[in-house]
Amino acid sequence: MDRMKLLNEDKNPFYKHAEIQLFLAYEGKNIVGRIAAITNANHNAIHKDKVGFFGFFESINNQDVANKLFDEAVKWLKTKGMTDIRGPVNPSTNDEVGLLVDAFDMPPVILMTYNPPYYQQLIENYGFKKEKDLLAYILHHDTYASEKLTRMQQIVRDRKGITIRALNFKDAKQFKADVKTLKEIYNAAWQPNWGFVKMTDEEFDFLANDLKTIAEPKLTIIAEIKGKPVGFALSLPDINQSLIYNKNGGILGAVWCLFTKKKKIDLTRIIVLGVLPEFQSSGVDAVLYHEIGETAFDLGMPKGEASWILEDNEMMKRGLETTMKGEVYKTYRIFQKAI
Repeated sequence: MDRMKLLNEDKNPFYKHAEIQLFLAYEGKNIVGRIAAITNANHNAIHKDKVGFFGFFESINNQDVANKLFDEAVKWLKTKGMTDIRGPVNPSTNDEVGLLVDAFDMPPVILMTYNPPYYQQLIENYGFKKEKDLLAYILHHDTYASEKLTRMQQIVRDRKGITIRALNFKDAKQFKADVKTLKEIYNAAWQPNWGFVKMTDEEFDFLANDLKTIAEPKLTIIAEIKGKPVGFALSLPDINQSLIYNKNGGILGAVWCLFTKKKKIDLTRIIVLGVLPEFQSSGVDAVLYHEIGETAFDLGMPKGEASWILEDNEMMKRGLETTMKGEVYKTYRIFQKAI
């Protein structure tokens, strides 16, 4: 998502229940760091806490610079009545989150963060402690597309009467109805998860319309049982693999690379996969994973990244590790500190 659009308090509906204050650090006339301090009233109401957040953190490798940035964020959050600071979130857990703490030799996948290794030390030296790790799994078609999985998911389809359909991006009325369905499943499926905050109708529409410009319709699917939507999956082609060729930056260069380097994309990121609570042990997730994997493979993407997954989400981890033969290959960390 465009950073200016994400930070725009007039256009992004997130700020109808949240506040943000941006800070820049200067050394002479040069910008050497930045940070955002964020409050989220919906988070505080749901989790009954007074946690504020920091995000969009960047700094040169200088502890004094980082400390001054955190000092300003903490000072502002205290004026808002917050007792803890957590992050990085950019600007919420429904957006890009976490600090990369390993696998620095690998480029970031679409809508995932990247940072130099020294950021962890800057954050921990200020007194932050680990709050939660978020995991990214790598999936390979030649590993997970086993005869056993294919047979198992087909049995589930037949027994449960599961049908899969892709979203219709061209029919505005149907797309709007499908987005409403996705929102209902998303909010119900993720509600028990750590740190989760339900998205408002406006927030979900804002995100859906933004992702629509880069999504592959065939990789946005809904699972239904007897016509009732029970789960969905959204997977995005890793357009970063095309954009990396845009050496000079700029919009025209980006558009050119997206068209001319499209065949370089061999990975899709499974950004969201959710199943209604009453169907979460019925195998619907395996059907969705299989459908996404086979469709992506047919589109020339034999690799997938499932991210991010909470380190203690045992149900999701078990499915990825035992059913899909996935392996954790990147770790992102959320930090917290009392203020």
